Amino acid sequence: MSMTSLSEREITRYNRQMMVADWGEEGQEKLKGATVFIAGMGGLGCPVSIYLAVAGVGQMRICDVDRIELSNLNRQIHYTEGDVGQLKAETAAARLRETNPEVDVVSFTDFIDADNIGEIAGEADLVVDCLDNFETRYLLNGFCIEKGIPLVHGAVWGLSGQVAFLHPPETPCLQCIFPEPSPKAVFPVLGVTPGLTGCLQAMEALKYLTGVGRNVENRLLMFDGEEMDWRSFKIRRVPNCPACKNL
Repeated sequence: MSMTSLSEREITRYNRQMMVADWGEEGQEKLKGATVFIAGMGGLGCPVSIYLAVAGVGQMRICDVDRIELSNLNRQIHYTEGDVGQLKAETAAARLRETNPEVDVVSFTDFIDADNIGEIAGEADLVVDCLDNFETRYLLNGFCIEKGIPLVHGAVWGLSGQVAFLHPPETPCLQCIFPEPSPKAVFPVLGVTPGLTGCLQAMEALKYLTGVGRNVENRLLMFDGEEMDWRSFKIRRVPNCPACKNL
């Protein structure tokens, strides 16, 4: 993460967030010099990428292999009916460039695997998990452990969501919390749920990149939208975790 000076236009554009305590020009310059890799441009990836773009993150690398389907439109807010059939990553990238032309958006339409994750993630300072399958989540987890960079995890089901900030060895890794993958399934989801969860993930990312506030470390934040109940559970490293035991 590098420090890059701000233009007068950027100072004007980001003025309100630069008023946040301990943010200022220095925090905004950190954002401008940062690179974030967002894995998945679905219900979570859409709000995460929108709020990182409007905040002024310097580079976003986004990846999704899928094409837009009609059934995506209740929750994936980058897209409209006219986009059905188009690649999510390319369509999202075009929307993000319109939203903030000063952000460098690099899009990939590949299935993430062990051979290409390094190229796709690039020199990311942070990875955001906006996926819906644990096979690729474990791959992201391993990459972040290897590179020593944080992973902001998010997941949803129905009206419920969860968020965690993972940066071992200071925190557990994803596999410490979820040692076995959940079975693949088409699950229920109300559009508001990934919207809220994705906003929380974006908040965690921006706090880390600017050094403002305290991340959700060693805790799994969960909300039940049906009861509007929020809970925070302590999470711990597993000594024999196959992913992070050698740290």
